[in-house]
Amino acid sequence: MGKSDNRIDLYIDHAAVFAQPILNHLRMLVHEACPEITEKIKWGCPHFDYKGPVCHMAAFKNHCAFGFWKGALLPDLHHLVGEDKTHAMGHLGKLESVEDLPGDDVLITYIQNAVILNKEGIKLPKKDAAPKTELLVPDDFIERLVAADAGVNFEKFSTSKRKEYLDWFNEAKTEATRNKRMDTAIEWIAKGKSRNWKYER
Repeated sequence: MGKSDNRIDLYIDHAAVFAQPILNHLRMLVHEACPEITEKIKWGCPHFDYKGPVCHMAAFKNHCAFGFWKGALLPDLHHLVGEDKTHAMGHLGKLESVEDLPGDDVLITYIQNAVILNKEGIKLPKKDAAPKTELLVPDDFIERLVAADAGVNFEKFSTSKRKEYLDWFNEAKTEATRNKRMDTAIEWIAKGKSRNWKYER
């Protein structure tokens, strides 16, 4: 048996009048497609899980939306989840009435296929990581690092921790402040301390 969530009842009750029949109908179809589905509220919206996220729905001021977690992997005989769809509005576009929904049989088939993906453990391909931007370390700071024999410690820091120091220098309003910050940074880095070490536990 599936698991319902009373918060979805409240979500639907508080939705606009036009949205309630749409949300109720979608919810019914999800349970019909997969009686073992588990209801959840995530990011403030109803989600339906079976061995992982399957689909979700949301009500807005003038429309509803419904989408599949792994829409890109679904067989798309009815062109519901193609790349040309506006996914911010869900895979079915703006839903303003029950008549805007695909036929029940069509939607049930898509939901069942989404469940099968989770049953078989098929995952979305990982997105390519954004190329790392090379941090520009000022020459005068490099000289200080070398002089204090602190370069090795600085290189051991993660990119984000190194960036915290560099941003601190760049935010200085005057050259004197910048130099003072660099001198302080060298003391801390020589001891293996990050820019915000005072706040770290």
